[in-house]
Amino acid sequence: MPAPTVRILGIDPGLRVTGFGVIEKNGASLSYIASGCVKSGDADLADRLKTILAGLREIIGEHRPQQVALEKVFVNVNPASTLALGQARGTAICAAVDAGLPVSEYTALQVKQAVVGNGHAKKGQRPPQTPPTRLPAPFATRTAGRAWERSRRAGSA
Repeated sequence: MPAPTVRILGIDPGLRVTGFGVIEKNGASLSYIASGCVKSGDADLADRLKTILAGLREIIGEHRPQQVALEKVFVNVNPASTLALGQARGTAICAAVDAGLPVSEYTALQVKQAVVGNGHAKKGQRPPQTPPTRLPAPFATRTAGRAWERSRRAGSA
């Protein structure tokens, strides 16, 4: 019996720009579906979070993922930046949970290890045969990387 196709949404939360990437896993095959971003601009915090939530709900409705993957929180040098990232991240988690989707979290090190084979790779670095291709922006590599890491772990579970 063939493995079921699984659609995974990777999210790179940010207070001004939240990136996303959608891939599909069918057995050992991975396919790029879509990527893009939700821009929340310079509005006040509550309006930015509302924009992120509405944008992610729209993306989830359009692409119908079965799983969501995002980066675990890391402590930044700037505490205000860490708190802002946490609020955007919490909004992304709420969008997924509100849609009934399971959320998996991965460190940046885990994603880089899965995508490039080196946990200390530079941003945007990826091998020529990275399965999700046609990625239009640097954050798309990160979001698809999160989805890829989820698919890799789901395959071994």
